[in-house]
Amino acid sequence: MGHQTHIADLEEQGYTVIESLLSDSEIQTVKGALSPWLKGRKMGRNEFEGLRTERVYALLAKDPALALIVEHPEILSIVDAYLEPDYLLASNLAINVHPGETPQSFHRDTTGGLGTSVTTTYGISTIWNFDDFTETNGATEVIPGSHRWTSEMPRSDDARAIKVIMPKGSVILFSGWLFHRGGANRSDSTRLAVTPQYCQPWLRQLENMTLAVPPEKAALLSDRVQSLLGYSVRAPGFAGMVDGMHPKRLIDAQYKGRKSRGVPS
Repeated sequence: MGHQTHIADLEEQGYTVIESLLSDSEIQTVKGALSPWLKGRKMGRNEFEGLRTERVYALLAKDPALALIVEHPEILSIVDAYLEPDYLLASNLAINVHPGETPQSFHRDTTGGLGTSVTTTYGISTIWNFDDFTETNGATEVIPGSHRWTSEMPRSDDARAIKVIMPKGSVILFSGWLFHRGGANRSDSTRLAVTPQYCQPWLRQLENMTLAVPPEKAALLSDRVQSLLGYSVRAPGFAGMVDGMHPKRLIDAQYKGRKSRGVPS
């Protein structure tokens, strides 16, 4: 499926799926980087986060290898078509759904707030799966076309919802307006996914990325990922400056040479 086909699906259905985008070695790299943080000890704090679900935030401060999916060129080429230059990484977290988890409530990710219109795109979300998404293990559920709804709200048992079944190493991209949720895990194994979400450069990020990934951690990442985190300025103008300077100058001045320690840029 080509680039334009994915954009057409996003326009029509509100989402598109790219199957098996990652190699087995890339899947193992990401799972290995996440494994120290997935010990079954930090479950969600409420039903939305999931009382039987592990959530790991501030991923790019945990291991720079996790930037692999954040800056994947095929994904960013699609996001580029929807968001303004200098757009940001709004959120980036791992979600490990354990057996017995109940379905989330349907929700939207990035809508811009009160008084905004579905005719404007405020964000694009992605969900990468590192276990197969199946009928029973809590696969993401979406309501096709709901990115155009202006006032309708889905029911918890909405018959229009479909499960996104896809092999591990795949990704679903969807409009911030699309109603979706994590499904119930009725299987006997966990279901791991990572969800990088991108937003317009003038929106506040869901995660405060410059605190979540401080300069000494950001120095290990590529220029593009640093920009997505917010170590950037928005043109025209100089929104995002620090003490009158581009924030990247502060990283370069304090941590020059950090990437040479075997971390790819």
